Amino acid sequence: MIYLDNAATTLHKPEQVIEAVADAMRSMGNSSRGTHSGSLAASRTIYATREKLARFFGCPRADHVVFTCNSTEALNIAISGTIGAGDHVITTDLEHNSVLRPLYRLQDEKGTAVSFVPADRQGCIDYADFEQLIRPETRAIICTHASNLTGNLVDIARVGAIAKAHRLLFIVDASQTAGVFPLVMEALGIALLCLTGHKGLMGPQGPGGLCLREGVEVRPWKVGGSGVQTYNRSQPPQLPTRLEAGTLNGHGIAGLSAALDYIQEVGLETIHAKEDALMRRFYAGVTQIPSVTVYGDFSGERAAVVALNIGDYDSSAVSDVLSQDYDIATRPGAHCAPRMHEALGTTELGAVRFSFSWFNTEEEVDAAIAAMREISQ
Repeated sequence: MIYLDNAATTLHKPEQVIEAVADAMRSMGNSSRGTHSGSLAASRTIYATREKLARFFGCPRADHVVFTCNSTEALNIAISGTIGAGDHVITTDLEHNSVLRPLYRLQDEKGTAVSFVPADRQGCIDYADFEQLIRPETRAIICTHASNLTGNLVDIARVGAIAKAHRLLFIVDASQTAGVFPLVMEALGIALLCLTGHKGLMGPQGPGGLCLREGVEVRPWKVGGSGVQTYNRSQPPQLPTRLEAGTLNGHGIAGLSAALDYIQEVGLETIHAKEDALMRRFYAGVTQIPSVTVYGDFSGERAAVVALNIGDYDSSAVSDVLSQDYDIATRPGAHCAPRMHEALGTTELGAVRFSFSWFNTEEEVDAAIAAMREISQ
């Protein structure tokens, strides 16, 4: 199979990631639930991974790295834990439902006000709109670093500077960029960085993370077992326990730790350069096919994603042909990004998304271009 659905999850993982998960399953107990060797092994691995993530993302303290199941849980914790009744939030049309649905729920249940920076037909935004939407009651700006549909990159340094100037929380969804683009929280003005381990970070599915700037208070989204302060009726107040109720995915975190080592060894710039070259090779090929429409802005830096349609054919039909006749994996449909599809005018057809990773090859890209040419004919 030619796997070009890496924006959903990276199928191909470094071999040491697979080995680390298997080794953890043979040796790890439950972190913070005892002092026997199995529990201590889990605790040491988890803490060491916190330290790696803190260094990787410029988080000021290892105990301010909170493990979650994925970006969706991280975003729910960040949004529900900092936003409430009477607050106003600014976000964008580029957002995934993992941002939209928590905000819509706050709108419905608490009357939280939400404003959207609109996207144009290429999925681009005007940064002046952020300033224009700020009100006295504005609490936060929440935005993705890159659209999971078009691959368009948001200039989060620019948005972070706006948030800092107005003393607003800046919450960033780095689902599509963590592990591929450099992200340093302090330099970018990020208060809360939400990420998942199974995409660009090349780790297993299961662990994600929430990195907090020092001094940012977040209410627990869930409460329960912590392994400490058992007789306290409330969730322990200390980070990271405050936001980590229940057993952590120690096996997955061990795999994520190995993935971080692999990325450091290969180099972030090297990984990004290859993914970008593959994406642009594919873009150059498919834009030569007359019936193909490609969405997004390819004039500058962007994520390794190309979304397209062939004429007025339904995207699911095209993706099915790619899978069944050419053994090429892509993602059709709405991609959990309803406002982005509305902006692009693709709510009826959806779009076929091709997304590239470090483990793809030029030969695979050329095969996908050839398949698109044949299908279009």
